[in-house]
Amino acid sequence: MKKILFIIGSLRAKSFNRQLANEAMKIIGDRAEVSELNFNDLPRLNQDIENPEPMVVARIRKTVSEADAIWIFTPEYNLSYPGHLKNLFDWLSRPVIPMDYGTPTCINGKRVAISGAGGKDATASSRAKLTELLTFIKAEVLPEQIGIAVPTEAWGTDVLVLTDEQKAELKALAEKIIN
Repeated sequence: MKKILFIIGSLRAKSFNRQLANEAMKIIGDRAEVSELNFNDLPRLNQDIENPEPMVVARIRKTVSEADAIWIFTPEYNLSYPGHLKNLFDWLSRPVIPMDYGTPTCINGKRVAISGAGGKDATASSRAKLTELLTFIKAEVLPEQIGIAVPTEAWGTDVLVLTDEQKAELKALAEKIIN
């Protein structure tokens, strides 16, 4: 059974991206093993603490290495992805063997899907910049992406309601990531 690792770029408990991830998890059901990466305790990348790697970094790298694919759900902050998400990928871009830049990283060649729920531009800038970053660190980014423009009324209720078309897009991307 394939292992799909969800990375949710919003820290907010009721975030629209967490709700989108929950919908994706329902769609996947028992056809894959889905888990969420907890990276709340990840320190900021700092070469002074890189070697030996902090235990939390070792845990995260192991989790990423064991996943068959990654699905990122990201908001958009100021036309980009959140800083804590960038920090995560900075850590994941470092070589598995310290200071040996000829060796692969734990995210090298990993299949990655990107989705995002946010403002009227449906996280287009965030997803584009995240694609650029992930491609640079040699992840295999799927060309299909989902961007959800959260309706104005949802910002007051914290409830994301997907249209049938959005659910179909989510289902199609789920099929791509699990196959």
